Amino acid sequence: MQNTIRIHLPEKVNYIIDTIMKAGYEAYAVGGCIRDMILGRTPDDWDITTSAKPEQVKALFGRIIDTGIQHGTVTVMLDKEGFEVTTYRIDGEYEDSRHPKEVTFTANLLEDLKRRDFTINAMAYNDKAGLVDAFEGLGDMERKVVRCVGDPMQRFGEDALRMMRAVRFSAQLGYEIETGTLEAMKELSPNLIHVSAERVQTELVKLLVSPHPEKLRIAYETGITKVILPEFDVCMETNQNNPHHCYSVGEHTLKAMQEVQQDKVLRLAMLFHDIGKPRTLTVDAEGTVHFHGHPDVSEKMTRDILKRLKFDNDTIYTVTNLVKYHDYDVEPEPKYVRRAILKAGEDIFPLLFEVKRADMKAQSGYMRTEKEKRLADIRQVYEEIIEQKQCVSLKTLAVTGKDLMKEMDMEPGPEVGAMLKRLLDYVMEDPSRNEREILLKAAKEFQ
Repeated sequence: MQNTIRIHLPEKVNYIIDTIMKAGYEAYAVGGCIRDMILGRTPDDWDITTSAKPEQVKALFGRIIDTGIQHGTVTVMLDKEGFEVTTYRIDGEYEDSRHPKEVTFTANLLEDLKRRDFTINAMAYNDKAGLVDAFEGLGDMERKVVRCVGDPMQRFGEDALRMMRAVRFSAQLGYEIETGTLEAMKELSPNLIHVSAERVQTELVKLLVSPHPEKLRIAYETGITKVILPEFDVCMETNQNNPHHCYSVGEHTLKAMQEVQQDKVLRLAMLFHDIGKPRTLTVDAEGTVHFHGHPDVSEKMTRDILKRLKFDNDTIYTVTNLVKYHDYDVEPEPKYVRRAILKAGEDIFPLLFEVKRADMKAQSGYMRTEKEKRLADIRQVYEEIIEQKQCVSLKTLAVTGKDLMKEMDMEPGPEVGAMLKRLLDYVMEDPSRNEREILLKAAKEFQ
């Protein structure tokens, strides 16, 4: 037990706790919000645990939503803001590596804390009792360790997703995973097969956008990726005997993720940009390894993986296009850059600078200066094109299909589309041609 630390709880959280305690029950803020407050972070949400039964909590507040009443959880609404309040409970036997068959309510806070995943998430607090830390969560935070509460085999046996959560907390906080916890993960990682793709996706994204995405290596070492992302395991085991590289495909991937900002789409693009390399590997007469055509193979594999993990269509579109064009080379001259923008898409092309820079930083030093200069030159040309509002797509072309049909008596159909593409090609060569009269005249000549 610890009572020396004082935590400033938000006014609404204090109000809920005080209201429950004044009615004769116990109540505490609990879990990740306590960990975050000790670390000086702003919690995403606040969970409250109490000795009061759900119906007793409901009797104390005006607006309540039954969010998980069979597991003892109701949501107290205060000014359109929701706070989950859960009765102390003991979980029964878990039947599917996720859900307990039954829960038993208890009046003992320690029984409730005992069932939680990690010591750093098993602390509770209210202003009267102070910090309740029965499992050395504070000590583990000082030691920078992720450790299961009690027996890790039991904790991970109850909910297999906790193994991914261990890696995620390690990545978010920069902590190591305690040896016993790590060994249990190695033994029980096959159980992740029972966890839904949606839950896996959520944890994977949180890991990737953390300050330490390279901790995905732990998921590989413990057998987690073998279940959720076997394609990555193959990358970890594929060496790149090539002057441009100094890491295996997998290690290069981990390094590339570190080199790009903490953005979901960019981190996913770096995770998958070379995922197709093992399938395209060839070795020349000198023993140098090549991966010809790997961007197209990577794009297809990325689409399949993202669909398997139930990602939304917008994410799939952006990530697969970044993967497809990550290695696309372009001369740093306006007409070539305009065509590259058209090919990749106006929304995709600017993101490629981040992707290419991260990819380059994760390679060997071979020709690094030349590569950096070329990328800077392309960026400069791109910025000039954008600044001058040059036409780089059909939507910025000075004529439309309606213009062609009206001025040239063209019938609706493929012919109109073909003419627009030809006019766009005409403007790509020289942006000064992007004027209505010039384009209509050119269209008549093309006809």
